Amino acid sequence: MPLSPDSPLAKLMANLPHAGRVEWIGLRPARTEAMTPVEVVDAAEGGGLAGDRYAGGSGSRGVTLIQAEHLPVIAALARYHGLEPALLRRNVVVSGVPLIALKERRFRIGEVVLEGTESCDPCSRMEDALGAGGYNAMRGHGGLCARIIVGGRFRIGDAVEPL
Repeated sequence: MPLSPDSPLAKLMANLPHAGRVEWIGLRPARTEAMTPVEVVDAAEGGGLAGDRYAGGSGSRGVTLIQAEHLPVIAALARYHGLEPALLRRNVVVSGVPLIALKERRFRIGEVVLEGTESCDPCSRMEDALGAGGYNAMRGHGGLCARIIVGGRFRIGDAVEPL
């Protein structure tokens, strides 16, 4: 049952006074290929990111995001040193905003408006990427999936602003 917009909890959950920042962007050309880091990317309304395997229309998973603040936690839990964002296979690394607070909300990055759809749970490939226990190290830290509501362009350094 959804919360009433007037409830104290709904007001607390809506309170995001600070914008985040895009720290890294990567594209997955195909399921098993390595991520390709980019500085700027075009996002298609109702689709995905140009050059990504989900570019043609992936619905609720057009963009995957992960919090920069969670990378050291994942590394510690996986006992992995020098964790690079590309290993985690998410499109966008953001800092300064709690991604879970953007679930079922719209937010802007550059020209693009996105809507957080669901948690981005890890896949079995995390065992290959991070070693034994990599899947469990990412559980609860996998980030957020989002659909593209308004297409456009965004780049590293752009603000992540709740709408």
